[in-house]
Amino acid sequence: MVSSLPRLSVFALATLAFSAQADDKVLNIYSARHYQTDEALYANFTKQTGIKVNRLDGKEDELLERIKNEGAKSPADILITVDAARLEVADQAGLFAPLQSKVLDQRIPAKLRTPNWIAFSTRARLIAYNKQAVKAEWVQSYGDLAHPRLKGQVCVRSGSHPYNLSLGGAFIAHQGEQQAEAWARGLVQNFARAPKGGDTDQLKAVAAGECGVTISNSYYLARLMRSDKPEDRKVVQALGVVWPNQQTWGTHINVSGAGIIKTAPNKAAALQFLEYLSSDQAQAYFADGNNEWPAVASVKLNNPALTQLGTFKTDTINVGELAKNAAKAQKLFDRAGWR
Repeated sequence: MVSSLPRLSVFALATLAFSAQADDKVLNIYSARHYQTDEALYANFTKQTGIKVNRLDGKEDELLERIKNEGAKSPADILITVDAARLEVADQAGLFAPLQSKVLDQRIPAKLRTPNWIAFSTRARLIAYNKQAVKAEWVQSYGDLAHPRLKGQVCVRSGSHPYNLSLGGAFIAHQGEQQAEAWARGLVQNFARAPKGGDTDQLKAVAAGECGVTISNSYYLARLMRSDKPEDRKVVQALGVVWPNQQTWGTHINVSGAGIIKTAPNKAAALQFLEYLSSDQAQAYFADGNNEWPAVASVKLNNPALTQLGTFKTDTINVGELAKNAAKAQKLFDRAGWR
């Protein structure tokens, strides 16, 4: 059975430390991935291997700070996050051990891994618009969202959120810092209101006519599409969807990923878990259970929402390079007033 700690601040859980002694039948995971549907992943891994999973949930920055403070005595075997930038921060801090696995090299595409961490699922940053207020041809790229014709029409979450910082990192990689800042300034000029809430809040605001267009991670829309609630169906019916930048660098994708902590007491079990995440069974679960795209392209989907959303051209930039631009994106977003 999976052993899951209560979902509280990691600092509030300081007294609930895992054992830092090696045990072939134990795996300690620090996770910033807070989806209840993932319980099946951990349960299936334990069922297949007999390895008990202890999990500490928290925010990315808190988990990183905890691992640093614990130092060589940290019980953490694996760090999981839902953003490439945070994985790269951990890597640059020297927290990850090199990954050496023929299974991962064969299963995970090169653009979704670095020498020290891998992505195991992806989500796309799409554009959703109100079909009564905005024309699809107005919003064919991220750059279009800064066009003056959309003044007072853009709803978006905070510019400091990792999802938007990664998008900013992609913009910098493809078009340079100067154009990225000009885009951010134009975007801010088009805000319908100050940034607030999450991606689902933006989608609902667009559907309600509070604004005309937003950027959202794809799985939030897919959740609404699969919902049985009439109010969620109504939101979906009001929205049009665009895969941005199909004529240029492709739609931006972000990832969920993980790395093995350099001081991990259970390195063998940790590597076994990462290889398990690349299996067909686990990969299909990311798609069917949480509306993400598998990192392994050959895995067949059984998700009507993802099928309905269709295929699209994705950005091919390596996730490691993308993550390294996040700090630059934060600075230029701040200068532009996207907070």
